[in-house]
Amino acid sequence: MPPRPLLPLLAAVTAGATFALGLAGCAPAPESGTVTVLNSATDTAEHTKNQRFFDRCARRLGLRVEQHSVPADQVSSQALRMASAKSLPDILELDGSELPQFAETSGLRPLDQLGVHTAGFSRSAVALGSFRGTRYGIARSVNSLALYYDPDLLREEHVEPPRTWEELRATARRLTGKGTYGLAFSASPDADGVYQFLPFFWSNGGDEARLDGRKGADALRLWRRMVDDGSVSRSVVNWNQQDVNDQFVAGRAAMMINGPWQVPVLDGQEKVDWAVAPIPVPRAGDEAVSPIGGTVMTVPKSDDADREENAAKILNCLNTARNQLEWGEAVNNVPTRTAVARDYAERRPKLAAFAELVSTARSRTGRVGTRWPVVSDALAGAFQSVLADGAGPEAALSRAQRRATAGE
Repeated sequence: MPPRPLLPLLAAVTAGATFALGLAGCAPAPESGTVTVLNSATDTAEHTKNQRFFDRCARRLGLRVEQHSVPADQVSSQALRMASAKSLPDILELDGSELPQFAETSGLRPLDQLGVHTAGFSRSAVALGSFRGTRYGIARSVNSLALYYDPDLLREEHVEPPRTWEELRATARRLTGKGTYGLAFSASPDADGVYQFLPFFWSNGGDEARLDGRKGADALRLWRRMVDDGSVSRSVVNWNQQDVNDQFVAGRAAMMINGPWQVPVLDGQEKVDWAVAPIPVPRAGDEAVSPIGGTVMTVPKSDDADREENAAKILNCLNTARNQLEWGEAVNNVPTRTAVARDYAERRPKLAAFAELVSTARSRTGRVGTRWPVVSDALAGAFQSVLADGAGPEAALSRAQRRATAGE
């Protein structure tokens, strides 16, 4: 799923409430054999799909699973309220970028202690659920970003999907005209824009722990040049990822940067043809490095060992090869077991590019941990100032680094 804004909640939690995160069980407990889950599956279809997999596992184990779903941007606050009331769920499903903030409180049970193992998982997926070398969360599927394009428009112009930055810029110019921009992406001043900037920043060697490097400036320079070319709309500074997809669906963009969560909308359009390719890299032979996205399931610490054990059993069942493959196909995400990801790519060739990209994708919090919200805001300020205000890329990233440092 697309990233959601991080809530700076844990920084405001008192010491007593922080400790409460690890003391679930004082409020009325669920019935014996019932595993409770807090997640963001508020969409009816997603909630139903989730329950089908939960029920499949629960029946085999003689258990029952109850989902409690809240909007994505309310999971953190809801979890904190439940922590204060000592009524945390048995499984807490978090956006991967939020895990460090909870793991730092020592309120999550390390998965190794519960017998939940990730042998055979991709390194990027393991990193998504880890904090300071300890695994606290497990992802059954993940997503990233890729280049969507309209095959008909590329054929008309006799061009292939671009593979390098130079080709991307040239192809975007070639495809621009008659009310259609060559490329659309999100440069909004929030998590969506940052998520879309990272593949360009990282693939060129940018470092989120040191924003003011030359390699990051080159990525900003590419974005600005495409806007200055007129092949990318100046409105990208206001577009989130859904807006970008709307532009593509409406025929106002020949290519776009986006994730697999847009597939249901794209498939629902009779007149929209689409294909997916890896995001272009700075130079031929470079490796594309995109952010890995998705949720991880964690087990809050409890004073009831049976509850933790039951939660672990559910997690292990959800992550069998069969369940990962079927779940990935159900939600258009890539399974985290590498062998299963290969099977997924063969069965869903249209989305094979995503399976390729997540193998080299990186966690947004892997290097900076709980500082990611500050770094993310600083990066957003940099590309906004370059695209909207005409600032120089080097100067914008120098200010971003000072802002990130001051926010420590």
